[in-house]
Amino acid sequence: MLTTWITALQIIARTGAVYLLVLVGVRLTGKREVGQMTPFDLTLLLLLSNAVQNAMTGPDTSLMGGAVAAGVLLTLNYLVAELSGLNRRFRRIVQGSPSLVIHDGTLVMEHLKKEHLTVDEVMRALREHGIGSISEVALGVLEVDGSLSFLKINELPENVRARHRSRFLKRN
Repeated sequence: MLTTWITALQIIARTGAVYLLVLVGVRLTGKREVGQMTPFDLTLLLLLSNAVQNAMTGPDTSLMGGAVAAGVLLTLNYLVAELSGLNRRFRRIVQGSPSLVIHDGTLVMEHLKKEHLTVDEVMRALREHGIGSISEVALGVLEVDGSLSFLKINELPENVRARHRSRFLKRN
């Protein structure tokens, strides 16, 4: 019985370490919605899950070992979600912050590069939102969940639109 508890504690420690490692790795790779995953992203996710499975349970391939690992993952995920809801700084660390990708009708190329986002992906999102051109967009934001949000110039309040128009015309 002592061996079982020692094995369970080892699985808990290994699973926790793998969870943190994968969480940091996913956070560093950028923002993408599950629906926006490329075949490369999906392949990585599948192989990653297979690669870390043995690291979590070690030589224990029993039902109990898998249940302990699953329980630890679910508990850690719950705790991270709860802490993210309570602490803005922790949430920013775990989830990141939105990135401005279009400003005043112009792509912010440095942010696109940082987020590993292509112009084609932005253009596809614009079409999905019924927007024909980047020049129609006052603000384009890559949200923390990987989705792209756009605020069109003509959707701005009139007083803001007038200031925006004068700024835009001065640039051109």
